[in-house]
Amino acid sequence: MRRTTRRDFLKNSAAAGAVISAPMIWTRSSARGEDANSKKTVASIGVGGSRGRYSQGGYIAGEAAKLGQMIAVCDVDQLHNEEFNMEQGGQLNMYTDYRELFDVEKPDIVTIGTPDHWHVPIAIRALRAGCDVYCEKPLTLTIQEGIELRNVVEETGQIFQVGTQQRSENELRFLKAVAIVQSGRLGSNVNAYVSLGGGPPDGPFDSAEVPDGLDWDMWVGPAPWAEYSEQRRRMFRWWHEYSGGKITDWGAHHVDIAQWALGFGDSGPVKVSGTGNFPPQIPDNFNWNAFFDGEATLPSGYNTATEFVVNLEFDNGSVLSVHNHYQRDDGTEFENGILFEGESGRIFVNRGKFTGKPLDDLTEADNLDIEERMVELYKGKQPGSHMKNFFECIEERVQPVSDVATHHRTMTSCHMCNIALWLGRDLQWDPEAEHFISDDQANALMTRKSRDGIV
Repeated sequence: MRRTTRRDFLKNSAAAGAVISAPMIWTRSSARGEDANSKKTVASIGVGGSRGRYSQGGYIAGEAAKLGQMIAVCDVDQLHNEEFNMEQGGQLNMYTDYRELFDVEKPDIVTIGTPDHWHVPIAIRALRAGCDVYCEKPLTLTIQEGIELRNVVEETGQIFQVGTQQRSENELRFLKAVAIVQSGRLGSNVNAYVSLGGGPPDGPFDSAEVPDGLDWDMWVGPAPWAEYSEQRRRMFRWWHEYSGGKITDWGAHHVDIAQWALGFGDSGPVKVSGTGNFPPQIPDNFNWNAFFDGEATLPSGYNTATEFVVNLEFDNGSVLSVHNHYQRDDGTEFENGILFEGESGRIFVNRGKFTGKPLDDLTEADNLDIEERMVELYKGKQPGSHMKNFFECIEERVQPVSDVATHHRTMTSCHMCNIALWLGRDLQWDPEAEHFISDDQANALMTRKSRDGIV
């Protein structure tokens, strides 16, 4: 069989009567059954990408469709709209501009699975339109975005779930690890060692022709303008213009669990220090402030850290140590996961493993205690499905297990790691006032300029 190309798909869809001009809107009539009227309506923004047929955005949209009534899809790539619409039965209204979607649709729920630099602008628009929101991680591009989004959630009272599924799923091993640490079974002075994997050094890359059906200007959005390349689009997490490398990608998961377990889910560190390496196309002592202000340029290649060791210190003396690859002299070594260690023992957890003597030593009574703690950590609900938790909390009008306030604190720690690497020095942080102490250059990196006319 001949592989269907993007051009073939769009041509065939147009021949079958699909409307593919932007914004794409299909009018519905009586396409839904009577029982669907009782379900919450859902619109999904960002459903395509590089992970298989769909991105994680497409996956979460599909999960939301199982619990709600999907009415619209929006993606800057017409092919992704067409594919997702077909998966959902072909009756969705389709858009390429999220602003057009909100002008026409009034969904109860919005899922957001766009590249990271679009998360907060779209989320704020959705919240102010009266929608509850499920948004993929990492939630923010900057610290200031997190502050603004948290404020809008408080202002609107809407329900917001962040896609950090490790709080709900993965056989509950992460939730159990948090419960064990907070139970005191590792001791009273616990540190966390997190390994995230390293970033790629590749580039520079040549510009290429924009694929048919892709609105590249809209994809770039509030970020600085750049010519299209497949690597820039598909591997956007390795570009600081759109994301933060492994530190925000996997950090949004593992730093989140570590900070939660250490008891700083609602607060944060007071100091950050570390060292790292960047791809070879990044000059030594590069001025990142000038780059983000549009006053300096870089070659068109990956620019996030390839290797790093960064320590986040908290006011009680605990340390959360963030590595691309963790190893030490006693033979302890791992590529991805979290090691919790205290004076009474240690446990290790990742998505495929959960080990440690304190875990093995749990009695039946201990396990019952840990299970009670897990339910308490999960805000009194039964854990197991992240999307189900979101829908349950919508009905009860309470914030879900991965709420904006605590994930903003997670992302603040991740962004602090990157800022320390950019500046190459130790930084002091005031977690209550949420700013760096006596460091104007670091504080300037808490936010970014947005390209005009897009958001």
